[in-house]
Amino acid sequence: MKILHIDCSPRPDSHSRKLSAAIVAQLLDMAPDARVTRRDLGREPIPHPDMDYASALSSPKTLAHDQMDRATRLSETLIQEVEAADILVIGTPINNFTVPSVLKAWIDQILRMGRTIGTTPSGEKMGLLDDKPVYIGIAAGGVFTGDRAKQPDFLIPYLTAALGCVGLSSLQFFPLQATVFLSEEQLEEGRAALIASMAT
Repeated sequence: MKILHIDCSPRPDSHSRKLSAAIVAQLLDMAPDARVTRRDLGREPIPHPDMDYASALSSPKTLAHDQMDRATRLSETLIQEVEAADILVIGTPINNFTVPSVLKAWIDQILRMGRTIGTTPSGEKMGLLDDKPVYIGIAAGGVFTGDRAKQPDFLIPYLTAALGCVGLSSLQFFPLQATVFLSEEQLEEGRAALIASMAT
């Protein structure tokens, strides 16, 4: 089994990192021979799409042009990492109601018409990647989901739509909420409860 482990927080001891690490540890307990590939967007952010990438994807004519290989090199690397994995684990904070910009940059590189997104005969979008489990650990200082939510949730609906667009629909979300109000003991208990709820 191959696990692609993605972290998004710039903080080395962040709650989202601890949560994603706990998810990976649980998976390794069940499959000790699994191999883990790391993509640390928080410590090594990838660039946002540039002019060449945007131009290469702008029309069928440019999609077939030689510049496509150069402009989409990073995109191809990231897509192949996803394709090679059997499971994805993503650790992310909520930044201003939604995903951090580093995760958005990654998404913008893997959502690519003709490569990870196709169209049906009727013109509807369809994902071209094989579905696989995606475990998403979310850390939030406030409460964004559930009966006690005090802020809107744009992260879960966005990731559901974006990843579903390429064919990844088997998503499990693990929200660790109100982190700024909890003691370390409470946070540990919260992480443990989330890990215990993992469906494999």
